[in-house]
Amino acid sequence: MNHSRRDFIRSASTLMAAAAMPSALHGLPRMVAPSDRLNVAAIGINGMGWADLSALLKLPDVNCVALCDVDKNVLDKRVAELAQKGIKVKAYGDYRKLLEDKNIDAVVIGTPDHWHCLQMTDACAAGKDVYVEKPIGNSIAECRAMVAAQERHQRVVQVGQWQRSQQHFKDAIDFVYSGKLGQIRLVKAWAYMGWMKSIPKQPDGTPPPGVDYASWLGPAEKRPFNPNRFHFNFRWYWDYAGGLMTDWGVHLLDYALLGMKAENPRSIMAAGGKFAYPDDAAETPDTLTTVYEFDGFNIQWEHAIGIDGGPYGRDHGIAFIGNNGTLVLDRGGWEVIPEKENNKPKMEAVPRRKKVDDGLDLHAKNFVEVIKSRKFSDLHTPVQAGANVAIHAQMGNIAFKTGNKIYWDKEKGAFKDEESNRLLAATYHNGYQLPK
Repeated sequence: MNHSRRDFIRSASTLMAAAAMPSALHGLPRMVAPSDRLNVAAIGINGMGWADLSALLKLPDVNCVALCDVDKNVLDKRVAELAQKGIKVKAYGDYRKLLEDKNIDAVVIGTPDHWHCLQMTDACAAGKDVYVEKPIGNSIAECRAMVAAQERHQRVVQVGQWQRSQQHFKDAIDFVYSGKLGQIRLVKAWAYMGWMKSIPKQPDGTPPPGVDYASWLGPAEKRPFNPNRFHFNFRWYWDYAGGLMTDWGVHLLDYALLGMKAENPRSIMAAGGKFAYPDDAAETPDTLTTVYEFDGFNIQWEHAIGIDGGPYGRDHGIAFIGNNGTLVLDRGGWEVIPEKENNKPKMEAVPRRKKVDDGLDLHAKNFVEVIKSRKFSDLHTPVQAGANVAIHAQMGNIAFKTGNKIYWDKEKGAFKDEESNRLLAATYHNGYQLPK
């Protein structure tokens, strides 16, 4: 969005808010002038990219003008769905052509993880604000490049860790900060995904008609097309993602780190493997335990595919374990379980407090509000926060790959051993280069 258009939107939104106030007070939908609407586009629209765009389109001041996907079957389907709602959009197979459109103010990036860095940095360079899916990068070096791009171009970049917009998550962290739990020595975060099962091996073949497979691979190593590596299941292959460690880990470790105000662990160790399905098609571990050592406390990550029975009877969550009690938090709510001494509780229990809102919708609203205000500090998940947790998730995978307890040098921003440092950056292929 150029400066004149941005300034107009900001001033117009103020006037429109004032004009719309009586209607809002009477529960009527707010009317927004066409000149005050943000023009958004979406790149990668098969899964979360479509969910993110749908949340944005619930807002009266957002207009979708373009879609991009390398799978023409998905692209045609989404264009038709929007047309049924009276929304006419341009369709692109190449995201770079989409970014050339000066009429686009912001883009949603919902592609596989290995594309996030290139597309976000290109979008920032093109003057677009960005909503990028998590994890922001597929390596520590990519995360750093994405932070640098945001800071250099001063674009609004919201990372899709929408739990940061949910009230019950905020309330739980406020309770952690109150000190009532006493000294917290251990924080557990976990994802036990019983609904995920083994992925049967399939032979290589040819891409489906309408799929630009070379563009789908992008900077990843050139390999024959295999349906297991395409669409949703890309998550379980190192070329494109980091398994559950990065897929769910960035959501849940985010709150573990936030609650402890933690960054730069002293050491990381990880153990696991393909214990449940040793012979299936996935590469990433189906079972993993990772321990991050900080000064005075540890954060522990656990995941298991094919099992629902996680800690505290929950298939996912975060537990802050203090001397006085434990706060257990998940997407459905939070509660506090007291410790006992001489059969007496050391603190007052807090019965489960359930979620009260929709985090994704609120996250989209926050993104749009900050685009208009340019108050970057109001952003719920800025790229710096997304990078912090994605880097920690990558550290866990690096510890797993090396099989060693590895040590982090926060002054140098690197590990203390060369084997781990060789994994700081993903290798780019097919003529692509990591953004400098």
